[in-house]
Amino acid sequence: MSDSKLGRRNFLKSLAAGTVAGLAARRPLQAAVPPMKITRVRVYRPPRLNPTFNQSNLIVTVETDAGITGIGEGGSRDMLEQCAAMLIGQDPARIEPLWQFMYRGWFYPPGREKLHALGALDVALWDIKGKALNLPVHQLLGGLARDYFECYGGGRGNTTRERARSCMEAGFRCFRAVADYGTPAPPGSRSTTGMPPTRTFNSRLAIRQTIEYCRQVREGVGPEGDWLIDFHTRLDLADAMRLCSAIEEFDPYEVEDPLRSEAPEVYATLRQAVKTPLAVGEQFGDRWDIYKLIENQLIDYARCTIPNVGGITEWMKIQALCETHSVGVIPHNTGPISTAALVHACGPFAGPVLFEQGGPPGDLPHLPQTFEFRNGKVWPNQRPGIGVTFEPKGLDMIAEIGKLNAPIPIYRRPDGSLTNW
Repeated sequence: MSDSKLGRRNFLKSLAAGTVAGLAARRPLQAAVPPMKITRVRVYRPPRLNPTFNQSNLIVTVETDAGITGIGEGGSRDMLEQCAAMLIGQDPARIEPLWQFMYRGWFYPPGREKLHALGALDVALWDIKGKALNLPVHQLLGGLARDYFECYGGGRGNTTRERARSCMEAGFRCFRAVADYGTPAPPGSRSTTGMPPTRTFNSRLAIRQTIEYCRQVREGVGPEGDWLIDFHTRLDLADAMRLCSAIEEFDPYEVEDPLRSEAPEVYATLRQAVKTPLAVGEQFGDRWDIYKLIENQLIDYARCTIPNVGGITEWMKIQALCETHSVGVIPHNTGPISTAALVHACGPFAGPVLFEQGGPPGDLPHLPQTFEFRNGKVWPNQRPGIGVTFEPKGLDMIAEIGKLNAPIPIYRRPDGSLTNW
């Protein structure tokens, strides 16, 4: 055998040996999740409770007989109790089947209230799997596709221009403007319905005020800065078309939720009438709420979030729809644990991502570790699970679920997969 052939053979042998050694070194990454059963779910009230269910920051822990506990955030007590009771005794590693079980259980399709609770529990299940494998969840979902997450937020100052400028100087990608005009009601007054009025919203006046406001925002961020505006679903179609067209000259990054959410089909008309980028979905639930807007490319960014959609499991499916149709994601922010989960769920997404984040998570003694924020950006980390540390001492536990309560009968296809009953 010639020296060249012998050298090549030795090289291939050493390469093969190195490959085997490398695979052996990486074998722990591919280890199976240890056998576990869910034993208990607890719900805690945080120090600053948000009473609105679709902005809920209730803290949920899912405990296992292996000593691993997952954490999630969201939902209302009654919906959390119903969904959690379906998990007792189940294998937490079977996340998709458990998601389908909670989603399909009790016959009626879930409303957004139930989805929010399901989403909190789903995040906790992913947290358990990551901890069991000693891996961050973003590694389980394909690995990070970005170094950090650009954010939008507010600013400081006495004027609109000063606040917009300070936001850019703090490192944010965008300044968040809010069309929040209205006339306060006189103290003690009541509406004709008997309900205490809060503000009178004159859409035509608000549009004129918002146009001037946007002009000042653009001057504040400067020619190289970006800004966006949230309409909070206050406008009807005609007003939305007028305002989107009027502020086009100020080049907004996007306009959030300009229309009411009940009839998303109306975005077909708005999309044809305006050129401003549209971001929609803060009030939406699972993929069936938004898929037509994505598939018909009536929006530029999906504003859904975890846990509103049903957790990380459902979020990944919505992201796949977005990537297929060149739609970015600008997820709504509901709390520090959910934001930590978004880091892992959005990390592998190849399309544009922008986070709603006004600053660091703040002084939260019960959450010594959540997500990492600095210089106007959220940064991923390599802690196992979703990277959140929870200290329940001092918090009120408002629910404890340790007994199985599931719909009977349960129907399955011949291959064992779940179907409706």
